[in-house]
Amino acid sequence: MFIKKFVLRTAGSSLAAILLLAAPRLGAQTPSESERLQKLERAVDQLQKRNAELEQEVAGLKKQAAVAPEGRMKTKVTYDGKTYVEKAVVEEAKAPIYVQQAGSEIKLVLGGFIQTNFEDGDVSAFEGRFGQNALKDRFRLRRARIGLTGDFAENFDFKIEGDFENSDGTSPSNRTDFSGTDIWLNWHQFPAAQIKAGQYKAPFGLEQLTPDTALFIIERSLPTGAITPERQIGVELWGKPFTNIWPDQKDLLTYYGGIFNGNGRNINNNDNNNFMYVGRLELMPFKGKIFGQTSSLKLGGDVLNSRDDKGTNISPSGNLLVNSDGSLSSFTLPGADERTAWSVDAWFNLGPFDLIGEYLQEKVNGRTVNGVPPGFANFTTDGFQITSGFFLIPKKFQAAVQWQYLNPGQKGNDGIYSITGGLNYYIHGNDLKLMVDYIHTWSDFRQANPEFGKDQFDEVIGRVQVMF
Repeated sequence: MFIKKFVLRTAGSSLAAILLLAAPRLGAQTPSESERLQKLERAVDQLQKRNAELEQEVAGLKKQAAVAPEGRMKTKVTYDGKTYVEKAVVEEAKAPIYVQQAGSEIKLVLGGFIQTNFEDGDVSAFEGRFGQNALKDRFRLRRARIGLTGDFAENFDFKIEGDFENSDGTSPSNRTDFSGTDIWLNWHQFPAAQIKAGQYKAPFGLEQLTPDTALFIIERSLPTGAITPERQIGVELWGKPFTNIWPDQKDLLTYYGGIFNGNGRNINNNDNNNFMYVGRLELMPFKGKIFGQTSSLKLGGDVLNSRDDKGTNISPSGNLLVNSDGSLSSFTLPGADERTAWSVDAWFNLGPFDLIGEYLQEKVNGRTVNGVPPGFANFTTDGFQITSGFFLIPKKFQAAVQWQYLNPGQKGNDGIYSITGGLNYYIHGNDLKLMVDYIHTWSDFRQANPEFGKDQFDEVIGRVQVMF
């Protein structure tokens, strides 16, 4: 401000000196020279006015600084031995809180989600939970997860995620109040050949691999829970071969091939010296527009083989063992086995409409190990799920239906069917979503054996989902 004032005053003084020197010649000046002199006088007046305004502005700023010093004010009370004195002092600004990564990560993302259910009627009957395994009406904290994902400059990405609610009650098993879900490291330097290691979902089953937060129906189908291996510890090679050579068709083909312990998540000790082998192929032959609507068709197929020892749960995310009354429980092997499974799936999208279909089959054959028989008969289980969704209001209000069936294959005529109808309200996409489903279930075994009680079951499930 001092520089501005100095320049202005110097300019005013110079112009005044020019006017004084020119004064003796005024009488001899022509009209044009007189006009130029008047213009110079007006310019000097304007400069002097602006100079006065700037001086007033500086004075006002100085006054404000004296009344309200920089920083927030707070009252400080002091005591001199006789009286208490209150005085307004400036509160020192606190430094903002921030997180600094310890390694060389170039990106860190903290997030999670919560899913809370209300379940009324024949709770989880579609999962075979009726009769001796019937559940009561309940509010249920279905999932409460928090996770961290990130990228390294050295072509690695990773994820660490845990769930605060993995089971219906605290137990000494490997799935208690809090446990790891996805814990993996992925090397992605070559999109066509990436290597992933850790704990994550083995690449088997379309519905199982669909994220929990993106499902059209609140719970996954019974065939998916009974047959798919869910999360396992292992390593896989996967990739999109056309990413670099045909970028516009990078999603045309995706492959996965993995080797896993095969005895579930959060278990570091393998049940034997054998491994589970899983492979999946995904083909997207079409991705474009039909009738002006964004559309796509995705096809998939899976294979699985595993040799398991006694005590391994072969249905880690659902129920498969048929009880005496036709209900189902988790299938923990009483002896050694060899499993072979396969599945095929398709997903067609046309604007607001989706149609998804999946068929799965698994053969479980007993093995005699060290002269010990398996303790169960060989069986083949199979099932399917067909799901459809349609947005009644684009990206906001969706109607969904599902038809599912599982044939456990352990008793004559032991199949379980379910039909589901639901409505989904996307308040803010999947980040904030309300869902409600009505499920009707019936049991072939109970229809054929009425002495065990009713064979028709009905349930209503509501869910609130929040992602952060």
